[in-house]
Amino acid sequence: MGVLPGLDFTLPPELEAHKPPEARGLARDEVRLMVSYRPDDRLVHAQFRDLPSFLKAGDVLVINTSGTLPAALPAYRADGTELKLHLSTHLSDEVWSVELRKPENGTTKLFLEARAGETLNLLGGAEAVLLRRYPVDEAASVGTHSYASLQGRAADSRLWVARFSFPTPFLDYLLEHGQPIRYGYVQEEWPLSYYQTVYATEMGSAEMPSAGRAFTPELITQLVAKGVLVVPLLLHTGVASLESFEPPYAEVYRVPDVTTEAVSQAKADGRRVIAVGTTVVRALETITNPSGMIYPSQGWTELVVTPEGPVRAVDGILTGWHEPKATHLMMLEAIAGKRHLGVAYKAALEKGYFWHEFGDLHLILP
Repeated sequence: MGVLPGLDFTLPPELEAHKPPEARGLARDEVRLMVSYRPDDRLVHAQFRDLPSFLKAGDVLVINTSGTLPAALPAYRADGTELKLHLSTHLSDEVWSVELRKPENGTTKLFLEARAGETLNLLGGAEAVLLRRYPVDEAASVGTHSYASLQGRAADSRLWVARFSFPTPFLDYLLEHGQPIRYGYVQEEWPLSYYQTVYATEMGSAEMPSAGRAFTPELITQLVAKGVLVVPLLLHTGVASLESFEPPYAEVYRVPDVTTEAVSQAKADGRRVIAVGTTVVRALETITNPSGMIYPSQGWTELVVTPEGPVRAVDGILTGWHEPKATHLMMLEAIAGKRHLGVAYKAALEKGYFWHEFGDLHLILP
């Protein structure tokens, strides 16, 4: 998976959003919004609360209703070494894929010295046993839905398969002892509420599906009143890789009938389908066949959307600003084209747009 030519830029530290917009004196929907039009590279600079003026009656807006878990847990090795354990993906029963990181100089670094069979002590009497590197060759399951792991990635994987023992129900334990996952550019701890979208319905994401963070109930009401159809799907995100910018691992998704019917009808009528975030694109493209037909489905997706294959399900996307080597840029190139992305990203850097989960947003329209 290569770097997108022309976008291998250096992100200035001052363009990293270090805190939520609310802590910068802004409402959620007062972050900046760049609207870029693919056909002529036209750019419009606005606030996110202006979104209704860029959408029109009949547009279908697809949102990811996955809620963010407080997925960062303090963990301790037998010798007392303190680690941060990041939950990534729920595999089965008490089994998760996890990432281990070591606190260092106010941030954390990937910790690769753990061993299979090692038991990590967690707060409140909980434990995590490291079973093996993830992914593994055998199948695992969530409910009745199985997934096949990627081949050949276990040996150098940053993730582990871990079996947990919790003294209280899982979510209760996380709410008491966990924190939202954060990285070095976010210098303070913020409550879980800052990492939730207003429309989250089911907790399960290790990291916030952040493209939807700026929505407010009032803004959604305005969109619906205008005739924009807002429909849901669910995709629980795993832990991103800051160090290696690797493709995403398998993630669990669920797309209901109401959404597939709305998307299919919009495509048939020539109306626009706009994805709120890369997670929505991944889920919709997973269930769209080569002829463009889309069906309700649930399961696991390993799909990585790249320019090598056409994007069939969506016409546009609302997304954040991605780092230069992030594989999400390959998806955006598939939607918008390399030239258009170059124009938009050059302007974002020049105009001082903020990056990361608390940053500004980019709406790409046909």
